[in-house]
Amino acid sequence: TLLPKFLALPIFASDPLSSVAYATESALVVLLAVSATAAHLVLPISLAIGLLLAIVVASYMQTVLAYETSGGAYVVARENLGTLPSLVGAAALLTDYVLTVAVSISAGIFAITSVAPSLDGHKVGLSLACLLVIVLANLRGVRESGLAFAAPTYLFVASIAILVVVGLFRHGQAVTPDPLPVGTGTITLFVLLKAFSSGSTALTGVEAIANGVNAFRRPHGRNAAVTLAVLGTIAISLFVGVSYLAVETHARPSASASVVSQIARAVFHGGFMYYAIQILTLVVLILAANTSFQGFPRLSALLARDRFAPRQFTNLGDRLVFSNGMLVLAVVAGLLLWIYGANTNSLIHLYVIGVFTAFTLSQAGMVRYWFRRGGSHWRVKAGVNGVGAAATGAVTLIVVYTKFAEGAWLVTVAIPVLVLAMYGIRRHYDGLSRRMRAGAAAVLAAPAASNRTLVVVETLDEAADAAWRFARRIGGGDLRAVHVPTARTDPGIRPRWFKRVDSPLERLDGSRGVTEAVLEQVWRLPRSESEFVTVYVPELFRRRSLFEQARHPHALALKFRLLSEPGVVVADVPVLQGRVPAEPARVVARVLVSGVNAASMRAVNYARTLAVDDVRAVHFAFGPEDAAEIRSEWARQGPRIPLEVDEAPYRDLGRPLLAYLRELTAEPGTAVLVLMPELVTRGWRRLLHNQKALYVKRLLLFEPGVVLAAVPYQLLR
Repeated sequence: TLLPKFLALPIFASDPLSSVAYATESALVVLLAVSATAAHLVLPISLAIGLLLAIVVASYMQTVLAYETSGGAYVVARENLGTLPSLVGAAALLTDYVLTVAVSISAGIFAITSVAPSLDGHKVGLSLACLLVIVLANLRGVRESGLAFAAPTYLFVASIAILVVVGLFRHGQAVTPDPLPVGTGTITLFVLLKAFSSGSTALTGVEAIANGVNAFRRPHGRNAAVTLAVLGTIAISLFVGVSYLAVETHARPSASASVVSQIARAVFHGGFMYYAIQILTLVVLILAANTSFQGFPRLSALLARDRFAPRQFTNLGDRLVFSNGMLVLAVVAGLLLWIYGANTNSLIHLYVIGVFTAFTLSQAGMVRYWFRRGGSHWRVKAGVNGVGAAATGAVTLIVVYTKFAEGAWLVTVAIPVLVLAMYGIRRHYDGLSRRMRAGAAAVLAAPAASNRTLVVVETLDEAADAAWRFARRIGGGDLRAVHVPTARTDPGIRPRWFKRVDSPLERLDGSRGVTEAVLEQVWRLPRSESEFVTVYVPELFRRRSLFEQARHPHALALKFRLLSEPGVVVADVPVLQGRVPAEPARVVARVLVSGVNAASMRAVNYARTLAVDDVRAVHFAFGPEDAAEIRSEWARQGPRIPLEVDEAPYRDLGRPLLAYLRELTAEPGTAVLVLMPELVTRGWRRLLHNQKALYVKRLLLFEPGVVLAAVPYQLLR
């Protein structure tokens, strides 16, 4: 849905507009901590910040006219300045998104505790509860309704505008409960610069419009530029107006009442408008925090697609949102709220560095853009962006200089650490990609594969029967059932097993536990690139619930440990109590492949060892280009088994996979063996590999007529 300007403004501008609630107070805290007579200086500082905001808005108006898809700092810097500047911009934006959540929520809760001081001792709990609500709403994939965003944002703007206009003609003296300590020193240039950097939080969120240019109605760029101009006009007017009233009413920073709350009491003497302003302040700050839950996951997914972040960030949840990015953002923001006691004045020291670093890189990239592209009046446009880059660059240096010792060092260090981590992740993925492509040829050239099968029998139940029947149906001649005695074992299990299946049950030494006993049997069997050992693990569940897994700790430990053994395939056979599956008349095997790589080809080689009726490879394509690429690659170098390409248009593997499998199992007597290649790594590298294997295991755990086997590919170096 393309947005008209009147809806796009509140959706994208809630962050910069909401900063009116705390920007003036942030500057006052710095001034009054040095001198009790310095409060009047907040007005000229606010005017200087307003001028800076006007420069940034004018500069970004040039950006949105040039980039009508996304003009964010990462994209602009990547295309015009290179990899390193783009990663610095991305790291700066990521830290900014986290701090936007923490600062906005803490400021919103402060607005409420200003009305109800008795809640002051619960600020952290209230902030975390508010964060939890935002996270749950976003994980549910709540659609961004234009009116839902527009109404509270416009009401907030109107209420602050009324406050400023009425305050110009009528106001009383502000009452400051629990005032913060004031100093008796001298105002120096350093103090003025520090107050300026604190008040510059009024500029946060301006880039949101540049990140979402393509959401505007056509012409995208022109409408986004007009919206930016309107945003700048409103934000500057409200911010300077609140600063003026703070001086006139003598409002001062307090431990229990915000400056805006004091001004509203002085102007309206309580009453409806006072409470409306406080409630609307909370709501608009929540909306400001919510914008980060749109920006952070999308930027993380973009970095992951460029292989600078873990691939898990590209995963869409069941509600088609980037849930992993949202969870990481929520955890880090929650930690900051807890560590800093949900105190806005403490968190504000961490703010702004990331914002202005991204501003600077984006505008510097635009200068390069104009020099490379030219066009009409390109020198003027480059000049506008150049002024913006110089101004925001100077502010970045001021913030680092004035706030480094008060907490800004954390962000200053975090940004280069994130950049180094991104380079390390990219290096790992590049090396892995080369190794997997090269290894595919070696796997395909391996001799014909063979397979030996072990069925682990813990108890005589429906799951053990089903696992044995399935293994006997497809496992070939070398098939053994093994049992590890434990304290819960039925002593007469072996003869009763023989009567049930007419096959011996080997007893293993269980003195070291079930896992170690089975591993010892696996170690005794020869394994090479062409020799596999399949271990079937039966599990009987009372109901369809993931929590039922807790009743099978031995099975979980065994499956996890077996995955790290070379040449071992782990097949899980879950059975619901009372629903014993019949022996299938027909078994088909489907290998889930991501491309012609070593892991996928190893799973294909394994499939050839099975006595199944039909073997095919299946790929779920996220788009036409993906589908065409794997078809071409498979035709050139793939194994001689059929490849089926299905569509997953929303980058959601679950629904198309289930639909595909249910179409197969709908035929009476047909069972499907799903072979899933699974990369096995060690240490920190486990975090970098897609967890789709776990997702597929959960998805297919109780799917009737489906047995899932993990075919691991070892990457232990």
